Amino acid sequence: MKVTKHSENLYQLTQLGFINCYLVREDDGFTLIDAAMSGQGPKIIEIARGLGLPITRLLLTHAHADHVGSLDELHEALPDAQVGIGARDARFLSGDMSMDPGEPKTKLRGGYVVTKTKPTLLFNEGDRVGSLEVVATPGHTPGQVAYFDTRDRALIVGDAFQTMGGVAVCGTFVPLFPLVVMATWNKGLALASARKLLALQPSSLSVGHGRVLKQPQAEMERAIQVMERVVAKDKESQEA
Repeated sequence: MKVTKHSENLYQLTQLGFINCYLVREDDGFTLIDAAMSGQGPKIIEIARGLGLPITRLLLTHAHADHVGSLDELHEALPDAQVGIGARDARFLSGDMSMDPGEPKTKLRGGYVVTKTKPTLLFNEGDRVGSLEVVATPGHTPGQVAYFDTRDRALIVGDAFQTMGGVAVCGTFVPLFPLVVMATWNKGLALASARKLLALQPSSLSVGHGRVLKQPQAEMERAIQVMERVVAKDKESQEA
Protein backbone atom coordinates (compact mmCIF):
# COMPACT_ATOMS: atom_id res chain seq x y z
CA MET A 1 0.00 0.00 0.00
CA LYS A 2 1.55 3.28 -1.15
CA VAL A 3 1.55 6.24 1.26
CA THR A 4 1.62 9.82 -0.05
CA LYS A 5 1.79 12.84 2.27
CA HIS A 6 -0.15 15.84 0.95
CA SER A 7 -0.02 18.07 4.04
CA GLU A 8 0.63 17.86 7.76
CA ASN A 9 -2.97 16.71 8.12
CA LEU A 10 -3.58 14.49 5.08
CA TYR A 11 -2.08 11.18 3.95
CA GLN A 12 -3.24 9.21 0.92
CA LEU A 13 -3.09 5.40 1.10
CA THR A 14 -3.36 3.64 -2.27
CA GLN A 15 -4.14 -0.04 -2.77
CA LEU A 16 -3.32 -1.73 -6.11
CA GLY A 17 -2.53 1.63 -7.67
CA PHE A 18 -6.14 2.80 -7.96
CA ILE A 19 -8.10 2.44 -4.68
CA ASN A 20 -7.56 5.27 -2.19
CA CYS A 21 -8.32 5.80 1.45
CA TYR A 22 -7.08 8.67 3.61
CA LEU A 23 -5.69 9.39 7.06
CA VAL A 24 -6.61 12.81 8.44
CA ARG A 25 -4.60 13.99 11.44
CA GLU A 26 -6.59 15.27 14.43
CA ASP A 27 -5.47 16.22 17.95
CA ASP A 28 -6.56 12.83 19.32
CA GLY A 29 -5.31 10.61 16.49
CA PHE A 30 -6.08 9.80 12.87
CA THR A 31 -9.47 9.75 11.22
CA LEU A 32 -9.46 7.09 8.49
CA ILE A 33 -11.72 7.93 5.56
CA ASP A 34 -12.79 4.83 3.64
CA ALA A 35 -11.52 1.30 4.11
CA ALA A 36 -10.33 0.05 0.71
CA MET A 37 -10.92 -3.57 -0.30
CA SER A 38 -10.84 -6.44 2.18
CA GLY A 39 -7.56 -7.62 3.68
CA GLN A 40 -6.06 -4.15 4.15
CA GLY A 41 -6.90 -3.60 7.82
CA PRO A 42 -3.57 -4.69 9.34
CA LYS A 43 -1.59 -2.69 6.81
CA ILE A 44 -3.64 0.47 7.36
CA ILE A 45 -3.17 0.19 11.13
CA GLU A 46 0.57 -0.41 10.66
CA ILE A 47 0.87 2.69 8.47
CA ALA A 48 -0.92 4.86 11.02
CA ARG A 49 1.31 3.61 13.82
CA GLY A 50 4.36 4.32 11.70
CA LEU A 51 3.15 7.89 11.33
CA GLY A 52 2.93 8.15 15.10
CA LEU A 53 -0.80 8.24 15.85
CA PRO A 54 -3.61 5.75 16.54
CA ILE A 55 -6.74 5.57 14.40
CA THR A 56 -9.61 6.93 16.49
CA ARG A 57 -12.36 7.18 13.82
CA LEU A 58 -13.39 5.08 10.83
CA LEU A 59 -15.47 7.18 8.42
CA LEU A 60 -16.97 6.10 5.10
CA THR A 61 -17.95 8.19 2.09
CA HIS A 62 -20.35 5.53 0.80
CA ALA A 63 -21.19 1.85 1.02
CA HIS A 64 -19.54 0.35 -2.07
CA ALA A 65 -17.26 -2.64 -1.49
CA ASP A 66 -14.05 -0.88 -2.54
CA HIS A 67 -14.63 1.73 0.17
CA VAL A 68 -15.95 -0.57 2.91
CA GLY A 69 -14.01 -3.79 2.31
CA SER A 70 -11.71 -3.72 5.36
CA LEU A 71 -14.21 -2.12 7.75
CA ASP A 72 -14.95 -5.26 9.76
CA GLU A 73 -11.31 -6.19 10.27
CA LEU A 74 -10.45 -2.60 11.21
CA HIS A 75 -13.30 -2.43 13.70
CA GLU A 76 -12.34 -5.77 15.21
CA ALA A 77 -8.79 -4.53 15.74
CA LEU A 78 -9.91 -1.03 16.83
CA PRO A 79 -13.13 -1.63 18.80
CA ASP A 80 -13.06 1.79 20.47
CA ALA A 81 -12.85 3.72 17.19
CA GLN A 82 -16.00 5.56 16.17
CA VAL A 83 -17.57 4.36 12.91
CA GLY A 84 -19.40 6.90 10.78
CA ILE A 85 -21.24 7.01 7.44
CA GLY A 86 -24.03 9.05 5.90
CA ALA A 87 -27.38 8.10 7.42
CA ARG A 88 -28.83 7.14 4.03
CA ASP A 89 -26.05 4.79 2.93
CA ALA A 90 -25.86 3.21 6.40
CA ARG A 91 -28.85 1.03 5.54
CA PHE A 92 -26.92 -0.65 2.75
CA LEU A 93 -24.38 -1.98 5.27
CA SER A 94 -27.16 -4.03 6.86
CA GLY A 95 -28.43 -5.34 3.54
CA ASP A 96 -31.45 -3.01 3.32
CA MET A 97 -31.51 -2.03 -0.37
CA SER A 98 -34.92 -0.30 -0.27
CA MET A 99 -35.39 3.15 -1.77
CA ASP A 100 -36.83 6.15 0.02
CA PRO A 101 -40.03 7.83 -1.17
CA GLY A 102 -39.14 10.63 -3.55
CA GLU A 103 -35.77 9.20 -4.58
CA PRO A 104 -35.23 8.63 -8.30
CA LYS A 105 -36.06 5.06 -9.22
CA THR A 106 -32.88 4.59 -11.21
CA LYS A 107 -31.14 1.28 -10.64
CA LEU A 108 -28.61 0.93 -7.83
CA ARG A 109 -25.21 0.10 -9.29
CA GLY A 110 -21.87 -1.07 -7.98
CA GLY A 111 -21.02 -3.69 -5.39
CA TYR A 112 -22.58 -3.40 -1.95
CA VAL A 113 -21.54 -5.62 0.96
CA VAL A 114 -23.19 -6.42 4.28
CA THR A 115 -20.91 -5.70 7.24
CA LYS A 116 -20.93 -6.99 10.79
CA THR A 117 -19.88 -3.55 11.97
CA LYS A 118 -22.71 -1.21 12.95
CA PRO A 119 -22.03 2.52 12.55
CA THR A 120 -22.02 4.58 15.71
CA LEU A 121 -22.27 7.91 13.85
CA LEU A 122 -24.94 8.55 11.19
CA PHE A 123 -24.23 11.77 9.33
CA ASN A 124 -26.43 14.37 7.68
CA GLU A 125 -25.53 17.55 5.82
CA GLY A 126 -23.56 19.98 7.98
CA ASP A 127 -22.62 17.57 10.77
CA ARG A 128 -19.12 17.91 12.22
CA VAL A 129 -16.70 15.25 13.36
CA GLY A 130 -13.36 16.56 14.52
CA SER A 131 -12.18 19.11 11.98
CA LEU A 132 -14.34 17.64 9.22
CA GLU A 133 -17.68 18.97 8.01
CA VAL A 134 -20.04 16.51 6.32
CA VAL A 135 -21.32 17.43 2.85
CA ALA A 136 -24.18 15.40 1.38
CA THR A 137 -23.28 14.39 -2.19
CA PRO A 138 -25.88 11.94 -3.53
CA GLY A 139 -25.50 10.64 -7.06
CA HIS A 140 -22.88 7.93 -7.11
CA THR A 141 -24.95 6.31 -4.37
CA PRO A 142 -28.11 7.70 -2.76
CA GLY A 143 -26.30 8.68 0.42
CA GLN A 144 -22.68 9.40 -0.46
CA VAL A 145 -21.04 12.11 1.65
CA ALA A 146 -17.86 14.13 1.35
CA TYR A 147 -15.68 15.44 4.17
CA PHE A 148 -14.45 19.06 4.17
CA ASP A 149 -11.53 19.93 6.44
CA THR A 150 -12.38 23.30 7.97
CA ARG A 151 -8.73 23.97 8.83
CA ASP A 152 -7.32 24.10 5.32
CA ARG A 153 -10.29 23.51 2.95
CA ALA A 154 -9.06 20.06 1.90
CA LEU A 155 -11.96 18.07 0.43
CA ILE A 156 -12.28 14.27 0.41
CA VAL A 157 -15.12 13.21 -1.89
CA GLY A 158 -15.17 9.45 -2.35
CA ASP A 159 -16.42 8.85 -5.89
CA ALA A 160 -18.21 12.17 -6.48
CA PHE A 161 -15.23 12.91 -8.76
CA GLN A 162 -12.49 10.72 -10.14
CA THR A 163 -9.02 11.66 -11.39
CA MET A 164 -7.97 8.19 -12.55
CA GLY A 165 -7.91 8.27 -16.36
CA GLY A 166 -8.86 11.96 -16.33
CA VAL A 167 -10.72 14.36 -14.06
CA ALA A 168 -14.44 13.63 -14.24
CA VAL A 169 -17.69 13.81 -12.33
CA CYS A 170 -19.00 10.35 -11.51
CA GLY A 171 -21.43 9.39 -14.24
CA THR A 172 -19.11 10.59 -16.99
CA PHE A 173 -17.68 7.78 -19.11
CA VAL A 174 -13.87 7.74 -18.83
CA PRO A 175 -12.46 5.15 -21.27
CA LEU A 176 -9.23 4.64 -19.32
CA PHE A 177 -11.08 3.98 -16.05
CA PRO A 178 -14.80 3.28 -16.53
CA LEU A 179 -15.47 1.63 -13.16
CA VAL A 180 -16.83 4.78 -11.49
CA VAL A 181 -19.45 5.48 -14.16
CA MET A 182 -20.47 1.82 -14.16
CA ALA A 183 -21.18 2.07 -10.43
CA THR A 184 -23.00 5.43 -10.49
CA TRP A 185 -26.68 5.47 -9.52
CA ASN A 186 -28.05 8.85 -10.74
CA LYS A 187 -26.28 11.26 -13.07
CA GLY A 188 -28.50 14.27 -12.40
CA LEU A 189 -27.90 14.16 -8.66
CA ALA A 190 -24.19 13.51 -9.27
CA LEU A 191 -24.01 16.73 -11.31
CA ALA A 192 -25.79 18.73 -8.61
CA SER A 193 -23.42 17.35 -5.98
CA ALA A 194 -20.38 18.22 -8.09
CA ARG A 195 -21.57 21.82 -8.35
CA LYS A 196 -22.03 21.93 -4.56
CA LEU A 197 -18.47 20.68 -4.02
CA LEU A 198 -17.03 23.26 -6.42
CA ALA A 199 -18.85 26.02 -4.53
CA LEU A 200 -16.80 25.12 -1.45
CA GLN A 201 -13.69 26.34 -3.32
CA PRO A 202 -11.49 23.54 -1.93
CA SER A 203 -7.73 23.85 -1.66
CA SER A 204 -7.34 20.20 -2.67
CA LEU A 205 -9.54 17.42 -4.03
CA SER A 206 -8.98 13.88 -2.76
CA VAL A 207 -10.87 11.14 -4.58
CA GLY A 208 -11.47 7.43 -4.30
CA HIS A 209 -9.67 6.69 -7.55
CA GLY A 210 -6.74 8.71 -8.84
CA ARG A 211 -4.35 11.41 -7.75
CA VAL A 212 -5.04 14.27 -5.34
CA LEU A 213 -5.50 17.62 -7.07
CA LYS A 214 -4.15 20.85 -5.57
CA GLN A 215 -6.12 24.04 -6.32
CA PRO A 216 -8.61 21.93 -8.28
CA GLN A 217 -11.28 24.50 -9.17
CA ALA A 218 -10.45 24.86 -12.88
CA GLU A 219 -10.33 21.09 -13.43
CA MET A 220 -13.53 20.60 -11.45
CA GLU A 221 -15.26 23.26 -13.58
CA ARG A 222 -14.20 21.56 -16.80
CA ALA A 223 -15.40 18.19 -15.53
CA ILE A 224 -18.75 19.70 -14.56
CA GLN A 225 -19.15 21.23 -18.02
CA VAL A 226 -18.61 17.81 -19.58
CA MET A 227 -21.13 16.26 -17.21
CA GLU A 228 -23.67 18.97 -18.04
CA ARG A 229 -23.50 17.91 -21.67
CA VAL A 230 -23.88 14.26 -20.69
CA VAL A 231 -26.98 14.97 -18.61
CA ALA A 232 -28.48 17.20 -21.32
CA LYS A 233 -27.93 14.53 -23.97
CA ASP A 234 -29.51 11.87 -21.76
CA LYS A 235 -32.53 14.13 -21.22
CA GLU A 236 -32.92 14.66 -24.96
CA SER A 237 -32.80 10.92 -25.55
CA GLN A 238 -35.48 10.30 -22.93
CA GLU A 239 -37.75 12.95 -24.44
CA ALA A 240 -37.31 11.79 -28.03
